[in-house]
Amino acid sequence: MKPYPAQWERHEVLPDGRRVFLRPLKPDDAALYPDFLAQVTPDDLRLRFFAPVKDFGHAFVARLTQLDYARAMAFAAFDEDTRELLGGVRLHADANYETGEYAVLLRSDLKGRGLGWRLMQLIIEYARSEGLRRIEGQVLTENTSMLRMCRELGFAIKREEGSGNILDVMLELG
Repeated sequence: MKPYPAQWERHEVLPDGRRVFLRPLKPDDAALYPDFLAQVTPDDLRLRFFAPVKDFGHAFVARLTQLDYARAMAFAAFDEDTRELLGGVRLHADANYETGEYAVLLRSDLKGRGLGWRLMQLIIEYARSEGLRRIEGQVLTENTSMLRMCRELGFAIKREEGSGNILDVMLELG
């Protein structure tokens, strides 16, 4: 396992003036997830996990916060003043370490303020630094905010035959 990558810590100011601290997720951050998830609407959770989520127990949170930095990365965003968890983005590399699958989740009251955009830019920067060739994800067709951001970041968007209301998004990094 790789050690904690402190070189990825960042202090940022969002377009709305909010000061945030971005850093790789740590297992200790699990304690912040109950308050964070309580501020994400059921619909936003469904858009992220593709199904209603009701169980935020230890096992669920552990899957989110315990990472092998050699195969995965997750960045968390914290309010500089309150230290509250505001959102996060994650990337899991495939077995060949060529493609990474991303996912992002923000507090629902912070959507549209530039935080998701900044987290996506950071995970793209990270993926490039690691030599990944592309980033991929799946997005529900109704998740228009995520699809708009993907288009603006240069992701190709396509529907696989038989995929229903799920679109594949892909960004070539090379």
